[in-house]
Amino acid sequence: MAGLIDTHAHLDDEQFAADLPAVLDRARAAGVETIITIATSAPSSAASIALAERHAMLFATAGIHPNNIPEAGPTAWDAICALVEKERIVGVGETGLDRHWDTTPFAVQEEYFVRHLELARQHHLPVVIHCREAEADMLRILRSEFDRHGPIRGVMHSFVGDAALAEACRAMGLYLSFAGMLTYKNAAALRQTASQQPLDRVLVETDSPYLSPVPLRGKRNEPAHIVHTAACLAELLGIPPERLAEQTTKNAFSVFGFRFSVFR
Repeated sequence: MAGLIDTHAHLDDEQFAADLPAVLDRARAAGVETIITIATSAPSSAASIALAERHAMLFATAGIHPNNIPEAGPTAWDAICALVEKERIVGVGETGLDRHWDTTPFAVQEEYFVRHLELARQHHLPVVIHCREAEADMLRILRSEFDRHGPIRGVMHSFVGDAALAEACRAMGLYLSFAGMLTYKNAAALRQTASQQPLDRVLVETDSPYLSPVPLRGKRNEPAHIVHTAACLAELLGIPPERLAEQTTKNAFSVFGFRFSVFR
């Protein structure tokens, strides 16, 4: 399945510290052409950029995950604002809302989410959105952004919502990215939703080192494993895996602004 793009991996995670070159080799062998390494804090943003500068197949984002906000120092946001100017940056985030964990007061999460949306808009970059058990709040903020500024360029990372949520997100301009959970035995409803999505609005990701797909659950996830999620999504959409790889790559180019000349 040549030409895949893993649109969401955390390659700065310490789980990859000892063997990242081998991880990237396995990704290439599996047909992965490009990986976006996603930041979760100011130090993570700097580390992700450094990785992208060392490895041609990598690009990076800059942002502060909602659950990492309490760790952010007084200069963290200024650092993010400076880092989005870097050449290998292709997105803002991971940002969003999370009611599953209570590490960050929800009002603070909302404030930072709005900050990220504004920063992405100012720099003409897509926003990478995390949403866990906060769908209504997320839609409220996104609709306010959409009503004031028009279509939102961005990605609903590791999408697990229903058909109504998918339609609402697409109507505002967002792409839906599917991760390993699509392959899980208890994810029949998610597979049903995925099967109804237009091919030109879907992406695939690993969320490495998390969310390993079947048949690799329980193991560290890595970008090479995206082939399992991509094969599952292709079957759901009723298309050959090669067609899925081709279209999701085009979609990634569209939302993240890749230029073929950057890495071909």
